[in-house]
Order: sequence, then structure tokens, then C-alpha cells
Amino acid sequence: MKFRYSYLIPLIILFGLLVACSGPEGPVGPAGPAGAPGPEGPQGPAGKEGESGSSGEGISGAEYVGAKTCAGCHKETFDVFNKSGHAWALNKVVDGAPPDYPFTRLNTPSEGYSWTDITYVNGGYHWKALFLDKEGYIITDTPGSSGNSEYLNQWNFANNELDKNEGWVSFSAGTQKLAFDCGSCHTTGYNPNGNQDGLPGIIGTWAEAGVQCEACHGPGSLHMTNPKGVAMEVERDAEACGQCHQRSPVEAISARNGFFEHNQQYNELFQSKHLSLKCTDCHNPHSGVVQLQEADKPTTRTTCGNCHYVEAQNKKVLMHQFTCVGCHMPKIAQSAWGDLEKYQADIRTHIQAIDPLLTNQFSEDESVAVSQITLDFACKHCHGGGFASPKEDAVLLEAAQGYHQPQDEVQP
Repeated sequence: MKFRYSYLIPLIILFGLLVACSGPEGPVGPAGPAGAPGPEGPQGPAGKEGESGSSGEGISGAEYVGAKTCAGCHKETFDVFNKSGHAWALNKVVDGAPPDYPFTRLNTPSEGYSWTDITYVNGGYHWKALFLDKEGYIITDTPGSSGNSEYLNQWNFANNELDKNEGWVSFSAGTQKLAFDCGSCHTTGYNPNGNQDGLPGIIGTWAEAGVQCEACHGPGSLHMTNPKGVAMEVERDAEACGQCHQRSPVEAISARNGFFEHNQQYNELFQSKHLSLKCTDCHNPHSGVVQLQEADKPTTRTTCGNCHYVEAQNKKVLMHQFTCVGCHMPKIAQSAWGDLEKYQADIRTHIQAIDPLLTNQFSEDESVAVSQITLDFACKHCHGGGFASPKEDAVLLEAAQGYHQPQDEVQP
């Protein structure tokens, strides 16, 4: 059979035309509208239930943990601080046993009471002590009694400088149900609401008795759990100490019984150029004056002569070999003992400036002190107090004027 190529000619021509008409591929056109959703697939298997999280209560705010917890990491600092007066400002009586103080000892509470009758001791570290009864009231009379203004309820420790033996004195004696409202300066984490331990005689509540670590550094629970991430408060301004070391108003120095009332160091600094200083410029806040005296160590971090070196180099009376505080910080404030005839009480003032022309240390009604030290307290606690020979006012005045100015001839 003869193959006929005539049939292929039209096919070849058609294929050539198709190839000739085809160009390069064009750009992709815009997407068309979405189609209708397909049917929903079957439900997958349920996931495993997670564990319950912890409660968020207390996470945002720090809580008080106590000085012994702080001591776990800061033992050296705590051991020093625990011998200072701050730590012993208020002390709970546990199991009928008196507090165990670093340098003093209380043998018995007020007359008519045993240690099982006492809930707290206010003070007791160095100067004096008051006792709180089973209801939290300050003891002012024999059990079940009131009205005896001669009752001896405050224990004063001995003061050798004033020739005072230890013994009982009266404090608001005879007052009926004298409430304890000193917690704001004698405790840590104080709250003025409520009654500590449910005792009606105590105003307010607290986290810890005494002025402990967190009284100045703030509550420590967050720092305890994250020491590097949460820093504790460190406040060095004098106003921080002044929250307790003052009596209102701060512009005045209140007086009673011929002496300054105690715990007014900030009031006293407020009267002078030394207000610009921080308390920590002179004092280590972790160690108190008493414990440093007991250890025979300097009681301040620096001395007056570090700043007042010119005055320290010039003394009008060479016989005066004592330190600056002898004249410029006499003991005019009374916590426990005071002796008007000796012009001396038991706590040093922080006024420091002396005005030899002043004739009276106090206002006319003796309720407020002036802002400078008079010759009576600057000089007569020695020259008249039994330490040195008595001197007339005119002699003291002549010696005091220009005392620290360079002298051509120094008076013996």
C-alpha cells in the first residue's frame, strides 16, 4: 500500500501557525475572589490540663521578716547592731523571764508585781525602764490601785557622773490606765490601728518589738527572695533619724524640770548650721554610743577638729585638755537622772554653739530652750559641779569671749 504524504501537508502547516502565534508567558494576573469556605473538619483531641498557679496575694508588696532573718546573711552587721540601744527600745517578756540586755540587768519589776505580770519592758538598755502590765498599760501603781502619785514605777540605772545610785523613781505615778502609745518610735513596722497582742492598753500594732533592721531599711521579704534584684532602702538624711529623734514642733526644743526633754537631737540640730550635716556623718547607724563606750572605742566616725581645725588649735585656757564636746555638747537633756545644782543631766545636747552673753538657757516659763548654750551649762557643770574649782560669772565670761581666737598670751 502506497503511503500518501498529501495528508501530512495540512497538519504541518497548522502546527507551524500555532508555533508562530505563541509568545512569552505574561505576568500573573490579580487573584480572584475567595471561594466559599469548605466544610469544618473534625474536632481534635482535648489537651492536657495545666497545673494550678500560686496565689498572687502579697506578691506586689514587701512584708516584714524580722531581724533574725536579716542576720542570716548579715551576721556581722547584726551582731554589732544587736548591742546598740535601738534593738532594745521595747522588749517582750517571754515565759516570765526578764529581757537579757547586753550591758544591764533588771532584777525585778515595780513593787507588787512579778515577771509573770509583765508583758513588755519599755527601755532597760542603759538609762531607765518602764513596765507594762497584763493588759498592756504602763504600770503606775500597785496592782488594782490608782491615785498614789508617790508610787515608784520607773527604774533608773546608776549614774556615776551625777553620783546617783540605781533606784526607783516616779513617772506619771497614780495615773489610771496609762496607755502605751510609744510604739511609733519603739517598734518596727508600727501601725497606729488596733492593739498589739489584743491588749487594750497598747495603742497600735507592730511587726517586731524594738527598732530593728527593717525600721530603717523597710520590709525585707522581696529582698530576701531576690537579694540582687531588690535593694533595701538606705536613707542617710537627718530627717530619717528625725522621725523619732524629735519632739514637735521641730522649730523648738521643749524643756521640763530645768533640762531639755530627751530624744530631741533633730530639734537641736535644727537650731544650728549643723542641720546641713547627715547624722551618719558622725555616727555609724549600726553601733550606739553606749556600746562604743563599753568597748573603749571612739563614739563618732569623725571629730570636731576634722572640720574646726583652726578652733581646735587655739584654746585660750591651756589647762582645758578635754575634748570639744565637754563644752560644746554638755549633758543638758534628761532621760533618767538630772542634777540642777551640777548643771548636768544624762544625755548630750546637739546644739553645740555657745553664747557666753546669754544669762538663761530657757524661756520665761522654762518650757522651751534657747538656740545656744549658756555659760551655766557650758562651764558650770565643771566649775561648780564638783569637777573643777567654782568660778564667778564674770571670770567665766572673760575666759569664754574669744576663746578660740589666736592669743598673744594664753591664760593659764
